[in-house]
Parts: sequence; C-alpha cells; structure tokens
Amino acid sequence: MRRKLAAGNWKMNGTRASLAELAVLAKTHAASEVDILICPPATLLTAACGHAPLMIGAQDCHMATSGAHTGDISAAQIKDAGATAVIVGHSERRVAHEEHSEIVRAKARAAQAEGLTAIVCLGESLAQREAQNTLDIIGGQLAGSIPDNATGENLVVAYEPIWAIGTGLVPDLAQIGEVHDFIRSRLERRFGAGVGRSVRLLYGGSVKPDNAADIFTVPNVDGALVGGASLTAADFSPIITALETV
Repeated sequence: MRRKLAAGNWKMNGTRASLAELAVLAKTHAASEVDILICPPATLLTAACGHAPLMIGAQDCHMATSGAHTGDISAAQIKDAGATAVIVGHSERRVAHEEHSEIVRAKARAAQAEGLTAIVCLGESLAQREAQNTLDIIGGQLAGSIPDNATGENLVVAYEPIWAIGTGLVPDLAQIGEVHDFIRSRLERRFGAGVGRSVRLLYGGSVKPDNAADIFTVPNVDGALVGGASLTAADFSPIITALETV
C-alpha cells in the first residue's frame, strides 16, 4: 500500500521567520498517517529539520559529489544538512536553466546514491497540451529522467503540467487521471509490477485547499507537490487534511 505524500515546494521564498509555519504544521498533524515533506530554500535546510513528523527536502542538487560548481549544492551536502529528499527536474529548472532529461537523470542518480529520495518532475507546456502531445512528452521525460535503479523508496514522480503551475489553471480530473495512469503503466512496464506499483505519483500545479479533495480522488494520485499554497500552515494544512481523509 503506497503511503500518501503531501510535499511543499517553497521555491525562492522564506526566511528564518518562516520556520514558525513548520511548527504549526507539525503540531496540527502530529498524528498524521500521511507523509509531509517541506522543501525550503537551501539556506533553511538545517534550520527546518527537527519539526517531527515533517520531513525536509531540497529543491535541487548537482550531479557531482563535489567540485568547482559555484552556487550549487551536492546530494551529500543536502543529506549532511539533515534532509531526506530532493526535487529534480522541476519545469522551472528545465526551462530557465535548460536542464534536459539526461541532466535530471544524473541528478536523480546522485541523490539516490546518497540515500535521498528523488522527486522527479514531469510536465508538458500549454502548446504541447493543445497539440495533443502530452503523453509523448511525459513518456519521453519519464524514460530519460528516471534512473535504472528506481524503487518505491528512492523515487517519487510528480506530474506538473507547466501551464498549471502558479496560474490557477488546473487540468480536469480526467486529464490528470489519464497522465497518472500512463505514468503508472510505463513504470510497471519498465520496472515490473512490484516496483512500478510502489512508486508514489504526485500531482502538482495550482493545488489549493478548495480543489485538493477532488484531485485526491483520482486513481494513481498519491498526493501532491504544492507550490505557493505550501508557504503557510493556513493554506497547506487543509490540503494535508484532504489527503488524510481520502
């Protein structure tokens, strides 16, 4: 049985004062039966740890273990900071930093080598959706971004349609279900039923308290990767609660 996961990506938001939100979340969901992961900026990784039952993750990592990579952070450093997961392949990095799937795969491999869970993001643009190329795009990203040693413990896949991130636009439930079912079938075909069925699939893209419950009813949606609505406990807690009650 796959354990549900509510993951929050703070992106380039948050200072030490923001950590008070974690204390509220930890108290509110102290007995939660779903996993709760917060991915703050790298400056807050260590300070964010220690709010059980919350888990802490990073927003990106470099593929190398160390070296002359000014401004980057390695998977080993993320682990040393106390985090247990890292997001790789987010569309904002694929687009703004021109990170193609081979780079994402190398980053995921580096994360897994350090014992971190790699949250690999996939998603199509609005033009690709309108051209009815969504499954081709997702299939290509999935094949190119996922390392061969993937398991249900070291991999989470997040489907985040680029056109829905931060826009307020959300695919209808049938569209979400189509992509998640497709990802599940591809994982099962590549890794076998055991591993393929154990990997958690998250939906991301304008997930909010007022639409989360409906999204979580879709088969093969095991939780959400939430952006702006994860910045405050007031917004993120109802999303977690919706996942707890599915």
